[in-house]
Amino acid sequence: MANENLHKANKAKNDEFYTQLSDIEKELSHYKEQFKNKVVLCNCDDPRVSNFFHYFSYNFESLGLKRLIATCYKNQDAELFSTHKSDKAIYLEYTGDKNGNRVPDPEEIGIKHLNGDGDFRSSECIKLLEQADIVVTNPPFSLFREYVAQLVEYDKRFLILGNDNCRTYKEVFKLIKENKLWCGYNHVKEFKKPDGSIQKFGNVSWYTNLDVANRHEDLILYKTYNPQEYPKYDNYDAINVDKTADIPMDYAEIMGVPITFLDKYNPEQFEIIGNEYDLEIEKGRGYVKGKRLYSRIFIKNKK
Repeated sequence: MANENLHKANKAKNDEFYTQLSDIEKELSHYKEQFKNKVVLCNCDDPRVSNFFHYFSYNFESLGLKRLIATCYKNQDAELFSTHKSDKAIYLEYTGDKNGNRVPDPEEIGIKHLNGDGDFRSSECIKLLEQADIVVTNPPFSLFREYVAQLVEYDKRFLILGNDNCRTYKEVFKLIKENKLWCGYNHVKEFKKPDGSIQKFGNVSWYTNLDVANRHEDLILYKTYNPQEYPKYDNYDAINVDKTADIPMDYAEIMGVPITFLDKYNPEQFEIIGNEYDLEIEKGRGYVKGKRLYSRIFIKNKK
């Protein structure tokens, strides 16, 4: 049901989901040193009620930030959640505590109007993007491909949320394979909706090109290969592995693993060969004994 909710949201382009502060704090705790003296941009949520803006403004000094900018698409008044009915958009700018109380007071936050609707693709929002060192936000699910493409085009560091299925998108998988994008530390399963209720999803992951410690740790392998437990695909020369934890330690050829493998992926330990679409596998998916399997990533163990 959770995954079905996500698919429906994508299909309907219903992108009004708000990240909870506890999830932001949990993930950001791993990157603190990487934010020192950086300009941070949050460009996909109402800056007057955004938990991203809240986190970075209240942790501005402890993170050693240089500047914080937040924009969003069409704001109205600062209610619990913006209704986005106004044709005017704003952006907020914060450069740190001025009165010594280490709290981002309203008079310390610069509120500026945008000429357009605040769309991240607009020329004035791109100018703000160009000023940023790191972009952190929850972009619209339906625009994830386009959003990531823009970050790559402007060579930005980022930490953003996206559903697990986006790992299979042609444009996103290419970046994963080329080690230009990878998974963060945690998953997010619940978001707030504009009416204040909670919406549950299947796994939504953090994606980043900031350094992640997990990418330097070898996955501990304990199983040995045998053809009965690891059958070959009917339509591709590789063995099937149903769980990341079951990757055999003594198999050197190509293996098909679940997309959740990317949560544990260390590029020094494994090489990504491709996925079903990248490799143009017949029938578009791997089959074992006539049974169509879930999407797979094909890898080799370098060690």
